[in-house]
Amino acid sequence: MYSYPQYIDGQDRPGTSWTYCLDAGAFLADPRGAFGRKRRLERGDGTAAGDTAGITGRVALSGPDDVADALRAAHAARREWARTDLDTRMELGPRLHAALRARHDELLDILVSEGHPRRLAEWEIAGMLMGSSPETVSFYRSQLEQRFDSPGRSLALLRKPDGVVCLNPPQNAAASNSFLGTATLGAGNTLVVKAPRTAPLGVAFIYRELVAPILDELGAPPGTVNLVSGATRPMLRQWLNSPHVDDIMFFGDSDTGLEFGGECVAHGKKPVLELSGNDSLVVWNDADLDGAVDALTECFYGSGQICMVPKCAVVHPDVADALLEKLTARCRTLRPGYPDDPEVLLSPVLKIGGFHEVLADAEQHGCTVLCGGRRVDVAGEPSLAGTFLEPTVVRVNGLRDARRVRAVREETFFPLLPVVVPDERDDTRELLDTVIDFVNDNAYGLRNSLWSGDEKVINAFVRQITNAGLLKVNDSHIGFVPYLGTHGGTGRTGGPYGELNYPILRTSHLQGVSVVTDGSRPAPM
Repeated sequence: MYSYPQYIDGQDRPGTSWTYCLDAGAFLADPRGAFGRKRRLERGDGTAAGDTAGITGRVALSGPDDVADALRAAHAARREWARTDLDTRMELGPRLHAALRARHDELLDILVSEGHPRRLAEWEIAGMLMGSSPETVSFYRSQLEQRFDSPGRSLALLRKPDGVVCLNPPQNAAASNSFLGTATLGAGNTLVVKAPRTAPLGVAFIYRELVAPILDELGAPPGTVNLVSGATRPMLRQWLNSPHVDDIMFFGDSDTGLEFGGECVAHGKKPVLELSGNDSLVVWNDADLDGAVDALTECFYGSGQICMVPKCAVVHPDVADALLEKLTARCRTLRPGYPDDPEVLLSPVLKIGGFHEVLADAEQHGCTVLCGGRRVDVAGEPSLAGTFLEPTVVRVNGLRDARRVRAVREETFFPLLPVVVPDERDDTRELLDTVIDFVNDNAYGLRNSLWSGDEKVINAFVRQITNAGLLKVNDSHIGFVPYLGTHGGTGRTGGPYGELNYPILRTSHLQGVSVVTDGSRPAPM
């Protein structure tokens, strides 16, 4: 069983108590018994000390004094770490990449134990590897320092660290999202990471087993990285009020995140927001339908409880029937199961209550449920107490009124995919322009996708799609590629300053430097 105390100022440190981490498979097999063991262990029941069946690890919880010490340690370390040679700091990337590869299977097992279906966990680790790949690190390095020759002067554009960065990852994908914090270290920032109480083990493993030892090898001062865990609201409030905090990386729903971003600014902190996503995927009439169905099926990774999966499709009316036949046939093959099953995509739905409200709203607006819609148990059998939902596809006729439908207008965290099919009621302009406007009018903006072989259509999307941080064409919607960031977006996804998110850039600021080198005394011009 893994056991991680707090990590503050370069030292392991006891917490106020422990949170015990249940194996998701054991919980699905025996929810009452597994949760009972967890609660007894957390209460310190002596009779439960040896009863750790189904428990994969424990992580120490932090009190306010612990958090304050972590912030002070990060603040004290910031100058020395920022003065560290850039090439030394950037060495963190390739060393982390190698460490991830070496311990890939161990981290994979931890993520699966936290309830991530194996295929989803493999995808998450692939994102971490891409974020620390040689191509990506080389791009980061090129952006942090650029030098120019000019007669009599040495000129440079340098990115300088903001200082102390605090990171609050989400519980649905805590480990992979917490990994974004490693890039802020490359910019010269120091870091305080909060492991969420509900899923702390993967975060603790990454920072205690991988990041901290590498920082020690690089000669980083104690306090460069600090690991705490606890309740979210009081810790965020402590970060806001601390004079030692410069930036806060926040993951969460849009309503909460946008309000919190305003509070950050009011308290003199830079917010870096990763909020809800409601991604659009467009299928044109010349698309590779099998490839498009593969991409659309990514909606159901983790039962749709991932912000960057496709959440709404727009399908050209010429191919809508054919695509929907292929898509619904594929959906009927998807099944729930235990997370260690390599064929399983679906996971238990955390907030299952709102699903039927959203589905009923779609039906009230004249939409057709083509497949799914039922609550099921781990074996896929209908059950009023089931923790899974069937993959559900809803046909929405017409673009003009589509956003009156909640499933189209809002981010949903269910295995639910609305497919919008334009019809004769839509704008009489060229359909391509109408679809582009529909995509751009999305209040969210994380990722968009297009499936088409028509160069005119592709070029129009590339030139005219302005929302979202990433546009994928004839590609996996959720797949990772070199150089391009994995997160970030516009609108309700990233806030007023949202864009493709490179944390190494978002937590640093640009400084120009001019040094006279020829001994002259230039006059102001």
